[in-house]
Amino acid sequence: MRKILVIGTGGIGSYLIPLLNQVGMYDITVADPDKIEKKNLPYQNFTESEVGENKAKAMNKRYHNIKNNIPFPILSVKQMEGYDLVICCVDNLSVRRTLYNTTLKWLDLRAQGRNAVFVSYQADPKMYDTLLAGPEGSFSCQGNSWDGSNKGVHFMQAAIAGIGVQWTQRWFNKEEVKSFMVVNV
Repeated sequence: MRKILVIGTGGIGSYLIPLLNQVGMYDITVADPDKIEKKNLPYQNFTESEVGENKAKAMNKRYHNIKNNIPFPILSVKQMEGYDLVICCVDNLSVRRTLYNTTLKWLDLRAQGRNAVFVSYQADPKMYDTLLAGPEGSFSCQGNSWDGSNKGVHFMQAAIAGIGVQWTQRWFNKEEVKSFMVVNV
């Protein structure tokens, strides 16, 4: 089995993990220090009964191919070592900055409102300054215009999760994959 570390189990990760699990070919470790909040339910793949639980532990309980959960932040390269692929699904730049400056094999999935992006370790490093620019902090995959209501929920996080699993499948099968992609709806 291939070893995958998924960092972030919120908007993107909570849709990515069930798809990776369903394939049945991956030994998955999930990392996320956050707890499930009621406000997450419209756009993250969690249920009302899981509110208050740690996101990584909730995923671990649900899916049989999750071998480990890490309920604390990933802050160093050492924590990311030992995996065939690291998939970044976080909503801040500090983890990305750490990941982009490694020799690890990684895939970075992002969504914000009506657009989504994936970047792989194969992308041109000259793009990194642009991709890693921006303010510190966490940003919802719902974008800045989301008012918190179900009416305005976007689902690009689910779309990029599906694309991420497809990329992962093709990459492990040594098929041709893109290094970077932007999806706008």
